[in-house]
Amino acid sequence: MLKSVVRAVGAAVRVSSATASTARALPLCCPTLCSPISATARPFTRSLWMLNNNGASSGYRPQLFGSRVRNPSVSCGCGGLHTEGDKAFGDFLSDEIKEEQKIQKTKTLPKMSGGWELGMNGTEAKLTRHFAGDKISVTFNVNNSIPPNFEEEAEQGQQKSAAAAAAAEEPEIVSSPNFVVEVTKQAAKHSLVFDCHFPEDEMSHGEGEEESDIFAIREVSFQPEGDTEWKETSYTLGTDSLDWALYDHLMDFLSDRGVDNTFADELMELSTAIEHQEYIKFLENLQGFVKCN
Repeated sequence: MLKSVVRAVGAAVRVSSATASTARALPLCCPTLCSPISATARPFTRSLWMLNNNGASSGYRPQLFGSRVRNPSVSCGCGGLHTEGDKAFGDFLSDEIKEEQKIQKTKTLPKMSGGWELGMNGTEAKLTRHFAGDKISVTFNVNNSIPPNFEEEAEQGQQKSAAAAAAAEEPEIVSSPNFVVEVTKQAAKHSLVFDCHFPEDEMSHGEGEEESDIFAIREVSFQPEGDTEWKETSYTLGTDSLDWALYDHLMDFLSDRGVDNTFADELMELSTAIEHQEYIKFLENLQGFVKCN
């Protein structure tokens, strides 16, 4: 009997200690939230209601739900946040879209001479041409295709005298993207791939040349036909330290298949039109997102 009493007293002490330890571990704002022996002391929902009740008799109320939130200035059924800043942002975008549409040369994309067929996948464009059994594909992306020195040129133009600035026209934005040329032959398992770009300065291979190339080859490699990813395990020929005679033959190889200066000029014109269309489309989507249209 004595052992039973001792065990009962010990159990009661352990339960009491555990309860006290749990209460200390809990935050001071809700000491009885998870107490295992306080079944009637859990007015959690009711307490939250009282904290935000304007008719509460207590003069002190923790500001749990009392923080100020700016009410939306524009009502909308989307359930999203709308502020006066959003309204001003949307009005600015409306004016910006109108201005960009005014300077847009044409809403239809310019045609490429030479029988090139154009395919679009978002901001990526692919030109395809078949010539005497060879298939030539040129792929480029208009993202990040505006030269970074355009802003520097604009700043330099702003620093000119007032008379010169009034007479001078604003520099035209031209998209000059990197592009990849893929030449595929019917009996070959691999394609000859050229990684090309538009250098800032015109390329010149000799002093006696009348016309320099407006684009340059950066790398050349054989890649499996149809693969969209450039395989790093395939040998890649860089042109930085390449013999100029071999480089000229590579450029002639492209020129014979329609990738020459005329093609490069038309590609920049096409890329500029695509980039401007995508820019206006982005502004319209941004306006719709801000205004929740």
